[in-house]
Amino acid sequence: MNKGLSVRIEDLRKVYTSPAPVAAFGRGPVGFGGGGRKRSARRIDVVALDGISLEIAPGELFGLLGPNGAGKSTTVGILTTRVIPTSGTAWIGDREVRRDPVEVKRRIGVVPQRPNLDLALTAREILVFHGAYFGVPANERDGRALALLERFQLADRADDLVRGFSGGMMQRLSIARALMHEPEVLFLDEPSVGLDPQTRILLWELIRSYHDEGHTIVLTTHNMEEADSLCQRVAIVDHGRVIGLGTPEELKRSVPGGFLISLQFAGTVPGSVVESVRALPGVTQVRAHADRGLEVYADRGGPLVPRLVSISDGSAPPVVDVHVSEPSLENLFLHLTGRSLRE
Repeated sequence: MNKGLSVRIEDLRKVYTSPAPVAAFGRGPVGFGGGGRKRSARRIDVVALDGISLEIAPGELFGLLGPNGAGKSTTVGILTTRVIPTSGTAWIGDREVRRDPVEVKRRIGVVPQRPNLDLALTAREILVFHGAYFGVPANERDGRALALLERFQLADRADDLVRGFSGGMMQRLSIARALMHEPEVLFLDEPSVGLDPQTRILLWELIRSYHDEGHTIVLTTHNMEEADSLCQRVAIVDHGRVIGLGTPEELKRSVPGGFLISLQFAGTVPGSVVESVRALPGVTQVRAHADRGLEVYADRGGPLVPRLVSISDGSAPPVVDVHVSEPSLENLFLHLTGRSLRE
């Protein structure tokens, strides 16, 4: 039985405004023209979200995947009451976030992108104080804190000040703190950034374990492997819009041909070569780049490489590098936007 709540957002927009740079006003003292006349501060609009709509089912492990600045953290900020949208609505279960922020906060747990723990407290104190803040009965706090410390492999450091913890330990403690009041929805903002591979795998196991208990989890990431490994469904976000939505397998199958073969030439690729490549059996799409590169989407990988290399003989600069990628979320993002997800 699901213990989590649904999450729903409808046509969310968020526009940040900021003063234009000083240089935009010309020379002279800040805020004044050359003649000393005070100028009104012009403002620049930055669109962080541009009409996002999503519905996450109770008990679902859902991922928001996209590059830095895509709008993922802003979306989570609105759902967790920390950011006020310019327009649109957000719901946690049957509670609208903006109208009932106090009740929403009781229902959610939030793990920020960077741990914000009080370095003057011990691990146990951080959990107990968090439980008290959220109204956990006094006779339950210590037991619940100890159980979480054991679950997150921190029991042997329970009474140590967290200032001496590693980044991975702080991240695990941040998640334990978010779970102290047993939230129905857990938000994780880039949970594995900066972690070593061993700690990241442990963190993934803990996330799966909490999800297996029926809780709803929403995580943001720009790590394709993380989204593919953890999430039941993924929304690919770029420039404040959802550009892809589905299970990882559905999204990977939507890439034309699936495989991506990247060719690097010693010089500019003639148009005749591009057309010859496009005509090869199994090739679904070809993109030429100004940096002497060619991206070939095809229904096969390695077997097509010899034909791609030989087709340039005598009519184009030689191929100096070949890379074959299997169907992936990275390839889908590259297909949709023409640039790497890592950018």
